[in-house]
Amino acid sequence: MDFGLVLQTDPPASSVVSLMRRAERNGFRYGWTFDSAVLWQEPFVIYSQILEHTQRMTVGPMVTNPGTRTWEVTASTFATLNDMFGNRTVCGIGRGDSAMRVAGRKPNTLARLGEAIDVIRDLAEGRDALVDGQRLRIPWVRDGRLPVWMAAYGPKALALAGRKADGFILQLADPFLTEWMVKAVRSAAAEAGRDPSDVTICVAAPAYVGEDLAHAREQCRWFGGMVGNHVADLVARYGEHSGMVPEALTAYIKERHGYDYSHHGRAGNPSTDFVPDEIVDRFCLLGPAEAHIEKLRALRELGVDQFAVYAMHDAREAVIDAYGEKVIPAFA
Repeated sequence: MDFGLVLQTDPPASSVVSLMRRAERNGFRYGWTFDSAVLWQEPFVIYSQILEHTQRMTVGPMVTNPGTRTWEVTASTFATLNDMFGNRTVCGIGRGDSAMRVAGRKPNTLARLGEAIDVIRDLAEGRDALVDGQRLRIPWVRDGRLPVWMAAYGPKALALAGRKADGFILQLADPFLTEWMVKAVRSAAAEAGRDPSDVTICVAAPAYVGEDLAHAREQCRWFGGMVGNHVADLVARYGEHSGMVPEALTAYIKERHGYDYSHHGRAGNPSTDFVPDEIVDRFCLLGPAEAHIEKLRALRELGVDQFAVYAMHDAREAVIDAYGEKVIPAFA
């Protein structure tokens, strides 16, 4: 199992670079960041510094979207980083939650997302692609490689990930829901004539190592609110009891009343007071290192290839070090 670290690109950028360097020293192989141009600093600028100051780490957004940048710009940016640092990027992509809504736009449609996955990958790897009716190719790309991993929750999005994406990003660490969603992705891959094992499975969630569970829950409760934004979209689309989405995912948002993106992804987010302890425990990894190892082994048995640690809490360095000392060696 691989391990990744997920950060917001809050200033100063040097702090993000330093934490990623620390993560690489502790055995993390992937460095991810949020991508919302209004809320945080521009991640692709910071990726160049992370890549410059690490040796093996692969970097990318968790996640970008097809709406805030034109697709040829996204592809060219990835291709430039790969040309400079040797194919050490991955494109995490989704419909767009905070990035689109903060800018007053709706998340992208799945049709647009599916088209963007193909175009961005083709252009970044040096192939022709049709962009808004115009045939384009980036002529200077040589031996470029860009895996595109898609974030998804709902049945149609999971099917799209299985058909088109190189990897699937699931932003929660509940074993029951992980099993359900991984099966949906792999079934769609098989129906599309792909080898299901070719789709990399990445689970991303907050991890907090320590004995004080009450404090850990308060530091990670924001995550249930972030996931709740996507769940609210699913309920609006499919209904609360449609059977299309497990009630184990949807039931907890009944008391949700709006969301303030100015606190997005941050401990103490006041928009997440509806999230019960049970959801924090199910969606996140909390407790001593041994509890993390036990849950991660269960996830690995379900086919998870990478666990990416959301480190938006008051113990970022401690969690990175604890994972390097105790957790990652257990999966060597």
